[in-house]
Amino acid sequence: MAGTLPNFIGGRWETPAAETAEVHDPATQALLARVPLCGPAEVDAAVRAAASAFGDWRRTPATERVQFLFRLKVLLEAHRDDIARTITRECGKTLAESHGELQRAIENVEVACGIPTLMQGRNLEDIARGIDEHLIRQPLGVVGIIAPFNFPAMIPFWFLPYAIATGNSVVVKPSERVPATMQKLMALVQETGLPDGVVNLVNGGAAAVDALLDHPDVRAVSFVGSTPVARHVYSRGTAAGKRVQAQGGAKNPVVIMPDADPELTTAIVADSAFGCAGQRCLAASLLITVGSARERFLDALGEAAATRRVGYGLEDDTQMGPVITPASRVRIEGHIERAVASGARVLVDGRGQRLADYPHGNFIGPTLLDGVRPDDPLVGTEVFGPVLGLLHADSLETAIGLVNRGAYGNMACLFTESGAAARRFRHEVEAGNVGINIGVAAPMAFFPFSGWKESFFGDLHAQGSHALEFYTQTKVVVERWPREWSRTF
Repeated sequence: MAGTLPNFIGGRWETPAAETAEVHDPATQALLARVPLCGPAEVDAAVRAAASAFGDWRRTPATERVQFLFRLKVLLEAHRDDIARTITRECGKTLAESHGELQRAIENVEVACGIPTLMQGRNLEDIARGIDEHLIRQPLGVVGIIAPFNFPAMIPFWFLPYAIATGNSVVVKPSERVPATMQKLMALVQETGLPDGVVNLVNGGAAAVDALLDHPDVRAVSFVGSTPVARHVYSRGTAAGKRVQAQGGAKNPVVIMPDADPELTTAIVADSAFGCAGQRCLAASLLITVGSARERFLDALGEAAATRRVGYGLEDDTQMGPVITPASRVRIEGHIERAVASGARVLVDGRGQRLADYPHGNFIGPTLLDGVRPDDPLVGTEVFGPVLGLLHADSLETAIGLVNRGAYGNMACLFTESGAAARRFRHEVEAGNVGINIGVAAPMAFFPFSGWKESFFGDLHAQGSHALEFYTQTKVVVERWPREWSRTF
């Protein structure tokens, strides 16, 4: 029988006496674990452990702090296969996608190892006669990390390495839908020898989130999830005086110009829309063809969607796994049905997907909907599934207008061979992550993940230099040493 997962607080694994929820493999429905739904008491214990560890940790030299990250990188690489299989079993994505996710987590550890250089301040002598001025960066204290289900390894590592490298202590709250991956990652963190209490893990749902947002000793919160929850996290956290970075939802449009390379564009767009079963915040969900691109690409995209192999992510020939829960499958199929009722034409229909070997899996096939109108509800709704809606425009100007009218601004992509078109697109489009002949414009770890509009609440994003700034506060020191004072010593 699957056991209840423990929390990790103050360097000890503890199984709380809390209500639990079941965690199932989305492909097989096998029971993987039971996750405790912790509340304020468990969160308070974790925050107190983090606060107790902070004082000594912040005084640990940056060059020593990053040694734990160097060890963590080695451990992550050594356990790559086991962690990737855990991601696939609880999240549903293919094994190749899980390996790719873990690689992005490792890259963030690598960047955070540069903190001794990145965290340096600046100074200027003689801002006035005999007076010098210095800007230094110092850690905040206890920070909270609230992670989503779709990238259980990568997204926590958008935050965690930077937070501890800059001298903060951390409480991580993984998604209750995919808690096992963080259990394994936390065991590796413990294996590095990191001091007790610097990193803590609390399982739970909404009650644990609110407890982190309300706790007076939590100085900052990093979050990724849907826009309604991101807005809640940002509003409640900032009302409590905390720094908050809250990544929300997306409706990522891809524009194809008539001169785009047919074979390359089709393959990249299909992978963007249907990779990870469409459950990533940079998945293409709207396709806007310009002019004659409609005729050039419609059949090829339909073929790419219809032939994508859906199955269990641990099997080698699988190209797309299931969505996370039965409720997600029902919700996504409902979006398709409403789009059809509004006049969309189904080119490829993924509804009712059932696999003989996995009859209870949460499978939906790739779905392609043509004739979607700009005012259709589907255009403004984050489906978070393998559904691609097609719109058509007569010019790049019209296409950019369609992109910019959306409420979200996470990503927008253009496929073209025209440098002029690419420059206009990247200059005018209202999105924080822009791809030119790229279908998933995911920034490398040394660049920030730059969502705009209702895709992000806050001003400093995850990763890179933004993470450094988010997890530190600046202190300016102005000093004068009069000669007559110095003579007395």
